[in-house]
Amino acid sequence: MGAAHSASEEVRELVGKTGFSSDQIEQLHRRFKQLSGDQPTIRKENFNNVPDLELNPIRSKIVRAFFDNRNLRKGTSGLADEINFEDFLTIMSYFRPIDITMDEEQVQLCRKEKLRFLFHMYDSDSDGRITLEEYRNVVEELLSGNPHIEKESARSIADGAMMEAASVCVGQMEPDQVYEGITFDDFLKIWQGIDIETKMHVRFLNMETMALCH
Repeated sequence: MGAAHSASEEVRELVGKTGFSSDQIEQLHRRFKQLSGDQPTIRKENFNNVPDLELNPIRSKIVRAFFDNRNLRKGTSGLADEINFEDFLTIMSYFRPIDITMDEEQVQLCRKEKLRFLFHMYDSDSDGRITLEEYRNVVEELLSGNPHIEKESARSIADGAMMEAASVCVGQMEPDQVYEGITFDDFLKIWQGIDIETKMHVRFLNMETMALCH
């Protein structure tokens, strides 16, 4: 009885922390155990068994995001060696659909947290900016699976995309200006009006798949 009460209390705490329902937490716990091999923690190599990630060109960034201390709310930089179930839920909560019962302030806060998670995926050195090199690396990885695009073409596309993003933030740039990178505030402006729900989701109710950041 005591153990059952303790378990239900723990679930209630997780509901409050993550916003998931108790049923969703149970479902995610089964997924966690499936990934971990019934161990108490998950390491990066456990994600090798996720079919949807095998061919994803930014697979390494998605997996890295699960261990990023910024996303785990455990620090401003660095990576964890392993994560427990509560950590796993913390990461999965970034992908939780926006609840229709939320008021406008809650919706904006939820949206901001989702975009912060996405920003961290790009800001690989944790310096608070997405540099041209970081952005180029992401674009090149995304294009790496296309045999029809040359490496130089991918770099040109990345340069163009970065300059377009910069123009959104700082307007028309002078020829001699040097843009140092996108801050999180800039990132929010770039994504203003874009439906984040179509870019960032997890099909956690399907135990066979985990689709991230399509």
